[in-house]
Amino acid sequence: MINVHDISMNCQLTEFVGTAVLDSIGLVIGGVDEQLHKQMGIPEKYRALGVFSSRTGAAGQITAADEAVKMTNTEVLIIDLPRDTKGWGGHGNYIVLGAENVEEARHAISLMLELTNKNAGELYISEAGHLEFAYSASAGQALHKAFQAPMHQAFGFLCGSPAAIGLVMADRALKSADVEIVSYMTPSIGTSHSNEVILAVTGDASAVKEAVLTAREIGLQLLISMGSYPEIPGIPFLE
Repeated sequence: MINVHDISMNCQLTEFVGTAVLDSIGLVIGGVDEQLHKQMGIPEKYRALGVFSSRTGAAGQITAADEAVKMTNTEVLIIDLPRDTKGWGGHGNYIVLGAENVEEARHAISLMLELTNKNAGELYISEAGHLEFAYSASAGQALHKAFQAPMHQAFGFLCGSPAAIGLVMADRALKSADVEIVSYMTPSIGTSHSNEVILAVTGDASAVKEAVLTAREIGLQLLISMGSYPEIPGIPFLE
C-alpha cells in the first residue's frame, strides 16, 4: 500500500521546474508522446513543451508568460482559463509553451515562475471576492492570444468579483482615461461562467496605467465594504 508521506516534497522528476505563489507549478516535457502531440494539435517543430498552471489568478500569470516568451525562443500554444480560484468566484490558468528544445522551455517556465511571484502583488483576495490588475507597456504573444491585445501596444487589465464590482470598476476606468476596450468578459461572455467582470484596454501608456489605477482604487473600496480586508499574496507594485 502506498504511503504518500514517503514521497518527498523536494521533487526530483526531470519534468519538474518549480512552484510559485497562487498554487502555481511549472513543468517541462522534453519529447512529447506522438499520440499526445497529434491530439493536442502542436506544430511539428515543437517537440518540447513548457507547461504552467495555477489554481488562482490569470492576468498576472499570462503577463508573466508574455514576458517569458519575449526573452526566449518559445511560442504560446495554449491559454485556458479554467473555473477555479479554489472555490472562489474566478479562474485559474493553464498555459502551454512550445519550444524546439527542452532547455529553452525550462528557461521560459523558470522566468514565468519568477514573474508570477512578482505579479501576484496586484491580486487582492478577501472572504467576499477578489480583484486582479495587470499592466504591460508592450503586449506580446500571450496577451494578444488571451485578450486580443494589440501587439506592441500598452495593455491594461482589471477584474472584479463579485461581477457587480467589476462592472463599476470598468465604468470608472473608462471614464478616467482615453483608452479603448480590447476585451470585455462577464459570467456569460468569454469566461468559464465565473462571477467576474473583466476588462482589458489599450491606448497611450500613461492613459492605460491611469485606467488600471483608477479601477484598483474603486475596486478596493467596494470589496472592503463587503466586510473583510483582502490578503495580497505579493507586494503591490503598480503606481
